Amino acid sequence: MDENFAKNLRHICAERVSTAQICREIGINPQQFNRYLSGAGMPSAHNLRRIALYFDVMEHQLLSDNATFVAARGHLNRNRPSVHKDPFANAFPGDLARLRHYAGAYHIHFLTPSWPDHIMIGATFIDEENGQMNTRTIERGRGPSQERLQRTRYDGRCSFHGSRIFVVEFESEQEGSITETVLYPAHRQQRTYLRGMTLGLAWRPRRMPYSSRAIWKKIESRVSLRSALEKCGIYPVNHASIDPTIRNFLLEKTGMAGEE
Repeated sequence: MDENFAKNLRHICAERVSTAQICREIGINPQQFNRYLSGAGMPSAHNLRRIALYFDVMEHQLLSDNATFVAARGHLNRNRPSVHKDPFANAFPGDLARLRHYAGAYHIHFLTPSWPDHIMIGATFIDEENGQMNTRTIERGRGPSQERLQRTRYDGRCSFHGSRIFVVEFESEQEGSITETVLYPAHRQQRTYLRGMTLGLAWRPRRMPYSSRAIWKKIESRVSLRSALEKCGIYPVNHASIDPTIRNFLLEKTGMAGEE
């Protein structure tokens, strides 16, 4: 059993960038992990479960006959589109086991050149379907002069690679645009705030491309969908409803933080 586990672990590790990254993301000591790879030791039940969750396999599969394990992994890979036919075939969802921890609803916050000195708040929902993590983002609400904003919806997918979350979305109802957001969790136990950068097109003028810091805040499960959407809109940076953690992050390098 030890030999099969070591062979299976080496086989599945070869699908990732490096064992150093694997150890870092699982939270296992590299020397200890190398003992598993060499067959010099077996993980405890706790560590075996952590490894299985990380690779999104069952524990008994890691302990199974190596030939059976390799054949099963080959069958999974054959079902994936060729990277030459679809360059994004292996991009999504990436590490699905890790990404599942971030499913749910978020308020997203970013600065937009359409309304200088204001923060846009939208709502994003991450859900799993058929082994993919899909996203739905809604921008709506009221502008600085209490004008009603045009409702805009983006649909897309997200993936997890190298401890980063990548979100690519498409808005098809208007003229069509693609946005990309890269987020980094502060650490594995902290999922209230996801910080990063977003790239897209401004609402005005002339739909010019822009980039901005972005920060997502998890919406509590007890908050209704209606309440979550009611908070969406454009707010002055010093508005009382803006979480100080969010304001400070967005303004940290803009030269505006001292104007509060």
